[in-house]
Amino acid sequence: MLPNYAISVRRKSRTELKGLDERQLIFELVKDICNDLDVKSLCHKILQNVSILTSADRCSLFLVQGEKDSGNRCLVSTLFDVNPDSTVEEMEEKEEIRIAWGSGIVGYTAESGSMVNIPDAYEDHRFNPNIDGMTGYKTRSMLCMPIKDSAGEVIGVAQVINKQQGQEFTVNDEKVFESYLQFCGIGLRNAQLYERSQLEVKRNQVLLDLARIIFEEQSTIEQMVYRIMTHTQSLLQCERVQILLVHEASQGTFSRVFDLEVKDLQGDDAESRTSPFESRFPINIGITGHVAMTGETVCIVDAYQDSKFDSSVDEFTNFRHKSILCMPIKNTAGKIVGVVQLINKFDNLPFTKNDENFLEAFAIFCGMGIHNTHMYEKAVIAMAKQKVTLEVLSYHAAAPREDALRLMKAKIPSAQALKLYDFKFDDFSLDDNGSLKACLRMFLDLDLIGRFHIEYEVLCRWLCSVKKNYRNVTYHNWRHAFNVAQMMFAIITSTQWWKILGELECLALLVACLCHDLDHRGTNNSFQIKASSPLAQLYTTSTMEHHHFDQSVMILNSAGNQILSNCTPDEYSRVISVLEDAILATDLAVYFRKRGNFFSLVNSQDHDFAKEEHREQLRGMMMTICDVAAITKPWPIQKQVAELVASEFFEQGDIEKEELKITPIDMMNREKKDKLPQMQVGFIDSICMPVYEVFAKLNPELKTLLDGVQGNRGQWNTLVDETLSKEASANNNNNNNNTGTNTDNNASLNK
Repeated sequence: MLPNYAISVRRKSRTELKGLDERQLIFELVKDICNDLDVKSLCHKILQNVSILTSADRCSLFLVQGEKDSGNRCLVSTLFDVNPDSTVEEMEEKEEIRIAWGSGIVGYTAESGSMVNIPDAYEDHRFNPNIDGMTGYKTRSMLCMPIKDSAGEVIGVAQVINKQQGQEFTVNDEKVFESYLQFCGIGLRNAQLYERSQLEVKRNQVLLDLARIIFEEQSTIEQMVYRIMTHTQSLLQCERVQILLVHEASQGTFSRVFDLEVKDLQGDDAESRTSPFESRFPINIGITGHVAMTGETVCIVDAYQDSKFDSSVDEFTNFRHKSILCMPIKNTAGKIVGVVQLINKFDNLPFTKNDENFLEAFAIFCGMGIHNTHMYEKAVIAMAKQKVTLEVLSYHAAAPREDALRLMKAKIPSAQALKLYDFKFDDFSLDDNGSLKACLRMFLDLDLIGRFHIEYEVLCRWLCSVKKNYRNVTYHNWRHAFNVAQMMFAIITSTQWWKILGELECLALLVACLCHDLDHRGTNNSFQIKASSPLAQLYTTSTMEHHHFDQSVMILNSAGNQILSNCTPDEYSRVISVLEDAILATDLAVYFRKRGNFFSLVNSQDHDFAKEEHREQLRGMMMTICDVAAITKPWPIQKQVAELVASEFFEQGDIEKEELKITPIDMMNREKKDKLPQMQVGFIDSICMPVYEVFAKLNPELKTLLDGVQGNRGQWNTLVDETLSKEASANNNNNNNNTGTNTDNNASLNK
């Protein structure tokens, strides 16, 4: 029942109204109805007032239902047999009467739009005496008048029966009746518009609820479909709602059928139910299959009169199909993924165009919900597969325990014996086994094992696993990772920056150095983007560095490799955070972006490494000078490393030419290998020299590194000069040869 907004004023009694003249009477009756927006209440007032105007014993009001020219229009008794003393509540208990369009006196009045005044109903062939038989009331005189809206369209019929004292309805009754109904038509239309607006408000609220549902209910398709079906049933008022999901492999068949009957919402388990019934009810495959195949909406008034309906579905059930509204459900790409079917609108009414519009909105939301749920289910499956894959990968990534046990038994030389404090450490002096022992020595001398309660076997296995996960590429392999870690160890100990950084950050930096190029493929970030590799799709910036970090975390979380397992939660979070920042800092793009601020801090002597922000910049730059530290080593070592780097770059360039069909940059182009000295000078000037100059200012102990860079620049520059000299000499020889050839040619011509 919609709210009644009538103004609360005392209505005049029948006796008081009878004492008014015609004009005053009409005014009072119009005033009585003008503020009532509830259709039932308004109709009841209209009928009571009509009975006063015409001195009639009983009145009825029929409203038009169905669209114009739809073929299913009829008149429905909104209120029937109202008398001056009846109440709205009493009238609502009476059974509804439906009259076909054009049938009987009421139907004729609606169809013709004309008034009908009958002195004796039983003498008129249009009168249906069966209604008197049903009600036990004897109809004599009758006056029927169409109610029209402002556009002149018939929206209802008012009927008054049996003028008091056995008289006939007069011409004056007709005139007064018609005058009053003109106002009633306007009021009734306003009430209907208000009722529709309230329905629209409800519709919008339901659609908002649906929008919320498809975002909330993505875990299972059953729960999402059930909530959509209950909303559909409550708004469109039908006996049964079905949602059928189309089989992906065969468009005309259905993989799942969800069924909801109105009584399902009334049972003892209605409140606890979260999913509809499946496949419990026969499907009229003729209609649903047709909709699934064609994408057409089907609206049927009488199922048994439609050739597509298979009546056998009703044979073994207590259910009988009458009206059907069936519509396709499409996903966001417009593909039909299902069918929604409404069966038997309440009160034996046909489904209207308005119902179709509502259902279309439901179908859109249902399609979105099904699509989202499918995506969610696929994501869950993908995550499960990923978890299994990670478990398998973690197992195979971890080094065998036997390797760790062998390393545990090994005697670990001192840092002095291994020359780990030396900035000029020979990058090629240790084999794999020796480098693992050297790593253990660094952890021991920094007291990281004791401070963080790292189990010795776990540390040995973790080191073996890290080494195992470096690929056998030309340069970015385990040896490079170890050399970066050795340089970090030498810097931390010689400068005593372990006091600034603290044990936790020292641990994170040492782990970062050993892991910073894990699973390097011998190709850089630019190549990943050019090749549209899965890594480039996964990480849009610092592609390889993000991958190195992820591999680091995977190994740290692998059984038997959890060197951080005895850290407190806060310590663990801090180590992982510093580890991530440190590994990402090895991307030269990050270095270029951040070095300006760091250089300014040092040059202006505004740095305060007690501040986390300044210390973070220090850690990032330390990673860079350790990563490119080969440029500081004695010339033979530097030259050998540079040739390894160039070889790996040329291998990438070969792939770019052969597979990607692009011309590599000079640094990657094997045909430009003679320019290696020139490129090394450029590398030193643009990347290395500035940062080592700043660190030499920051701590005198690091002046050795700057000296090494400057010395190697001189060596490379000498090679550049030699190359240029050879090129100049070769050009002179070519010019001399060309001159001799020209002289001979001229002599031949003179001959």
